[in-house]
Amino acid sequence: MTRKIVLASNNQGKLKEFFQILAPLGIEVHSQAEFNVPECPEPHITFLENALEKARHASRLTGLPALADDSGVCVNALGGAPGVYSARYAGEPKSDARNNAHLIENLSAHKDRSAYYYCVLVYVRSANDPQPIIADGVWTGEMVAAPRGEGGFGYDPYFWIPSLGKTAAELTSQEKNQLSHRGQALRALVEKLK
Repeated sequence: MTRKIVLASNNQGKLKEFFQILAPLGIEVHSQAEFNVPECPEPHITFLENALEKARHASRLTGLPALADDSGVCVNALGGAPGVYSARYAGEPKSDARNNAHLIENLSAHKDRSAYYYCVLVYVRSANDPQPIIADGVWTGEMVAAPRGEGGFGYDPYFWIPSLGKTAAELTSQEKNQLSHRGQALRALVEKLK
C-alpha cells in the first residue's frame, strides 16, 4: 500500500533525495509546491523548531501527513554559522552561489575549516499531531576554499570529506544518500515509522 505524504519544501534537490530513499518503502513523496503551499516562515533559532513549524504548516494546508527537514552547514570557526540560516546566509533572494561566496569570505581569516552538516526531520500524521516523529543526522567534514564537483546542491561543492578525498558534490547520489546527514536522518526516521 502506497502512503502519500507532502514534503514541506520546494527544494528540488531535497525532493529528489527523499524520493530516492522513501519510494522503495511505498511512500509517495509530493512537494508542497504541487499543492500551492506557500513557504512557511522559519522564525526559530533551532533546526527542530523550524522543521516542526514547516511540517505542521504543510499538513494544515494539504490535509496530508507531512515531512519537513531543517538542515544546514555549521562551521566551527564561525560559532556554528551559518546554521539555521544556511539557505539565506547571504540574504534574499536565496542563492547557493552567493551563500558559498559569503561563507568562504567569512572563513578566509580562519585556519580551522572543520564543519558539519546537520539535519533534523519531523514527520506529522496531521497538523495537530501531538507526537511528531523526529530523527536527526550529522555529517562531519571541512570547508575548502575552491568548489569541486558537479553534483549535490547548496554547500556540497565546498564540503570536503577527508576520509574520501572528495567533496559532497563529487559523490554519486547513491554515495551521498548513504553518508549524508539527511540520509542518516531518513534511515533513522524510517526505523521509527516501522
